[in-house]
Amino acid sequence: MGPEPEGIDTATPAVVFKLDPNVLHHGGLGLIRSLGRVGVPVYAVHEDPMAPAAHSRYLRGRWWWRPELADPERINLGLAALAERLGRPAVLFPTDDAAAIHLAEHGAALRHWFRFPDPSPELPREIAGKFTLQDVCRDLGVPTPRAELVRTRAEAAEFAAETGFPLVAKLATPWTSGGRAKVRSTSILRSRAELLEIAEVCESQDAGLLMLQEYVPGGSGNDWFFHAYRGSAGCRPAFTGVKLRSYPAHAGLTTLGRCASNTVLRAQASELLRRLDFRGIADLDFRFDSRDGTYRLLDFNPRLGAQFRLFRDSAGMDVALAAYLDLTGQPVPEGIPPVGRRFLVENYDPIGALGYWRRGDLGLLGWARSLWGVDEMAWFARDDLAPFALMCGWMGRRALTRRLAPRPSVQVVEPPRFRARAERDARTGNRQRRRSPYAVKEGH
Repeated sequence: MGPEPEGIDTATPAVVFKLDPNVLHHGGLGLIRSLGRVGVPVYAVHEDPMAPAAHSRYLRGRWWWRPELADPERINLGLAALAERLGRPAVLFPTDDAAAIHLAEHGAALRHWFRFPDPSPELPREIAGKFTLQDVCRDLGVPTPRAELVRTRAEAAEFAAETGFPLVAKLATPWTSGGRAKVRSTSILRSRAELLEIAEVCESQDAGLLMLQEYVPGGSGNDWFFHAYRGSAGCRPAFTGVKLRSYPAHAGLTTLGRCASNTVLRAQASELLRRLDFRGIADLDFRFDSRDGTYRLLDFNPRLGAQFRLFRDSAGMDVALAAYLDLTGQPVPEGIPPVGRRFLVENYDPIGALGYWRRGDLGLLGWARSLWGVDEMAWFARDDLAPFALMCGWMGRRALTRRLAPRPSVQVVEPPRFRARAERDARTGNRQRRRSPYAVKEGH
């Protein structure tokens, strides 16, 4: 890990902006620490007074706020009120897809108070959507697994018959759930029974929710991610890493990752950002397909990746600090990627490891050995202990709540314009209705 960079003008504050009500979002905490340690005054919005990140010693100020995603004007009013309290322009960092999409589509009115990248307004929503990303990749010739939206068990069974098991199931637009949906955003389905069980939720509510995706055979060393900041100087810095474990197992957020050099993937991903004219911080997931030697794009997150602190080069740069420097008109120094550096998410890795053990992919001794020499953890830091203690409390509370509370049903709500299109397609037999995005909320 490189030293803390010196000579940075830290007069401009930074604001951590999130809309997903997830108190255990470690990416926001990493951002607070990354900027706070070099002296940047960092402020953040939180959904709960006991959110672990809200108690970091590197946070100058905090606001409690749970806005509705369907009310962008109210979100802007809240951010404007925050800016007025700061009394000076600030750099605004979205840390979830919903926040990144909001700034792209509704952020023009905020530029008087905040500095943030300006990708084309429609781009973040297109690339963050699990199914709309397929269209983007198809237009650009980027390899990606075959995917389809399904509305009924019959359609799900038809897709499975064509592709075989296992299959990957994803929420088409996970940011619309607001953290309330009880369906995982990504799951691996290994049998017809599992497929029909999750597809029944969609059919019973008569709306499209589920995206089924071809499963690309993986294995050790085949899951890669790419983190970069693309600003005034192009794609710099840009890092590649290997996902060693995830939660859920083989499909989900990185719980143990390692920085690894991959010049081919770095060049391909950087070129993709250039062709899209994407601006800002990006987090992309790939899987190497040994069947044809390609890297298939699985996910494109148009914002800070939760494990971005894995990548901190010899100049002390990570993508968050690089964005801060660029957006405040300062040069971004170049450094050497920290090859071999490892990052652990200590609250989710034991749960994810259990999934690997159940499939025979990991033993207790192998898991213990993999933890030796971890360079940085998502929550524990010797100079900032309060977030780790609070995280442990939240994990204990979640475990107790899930044990005692009944699981609620999932209600799927389709926006009116797409519902009308679906009814028209049903009359004409047009199966293109699967391309519609959907909103999700929890029912009782």
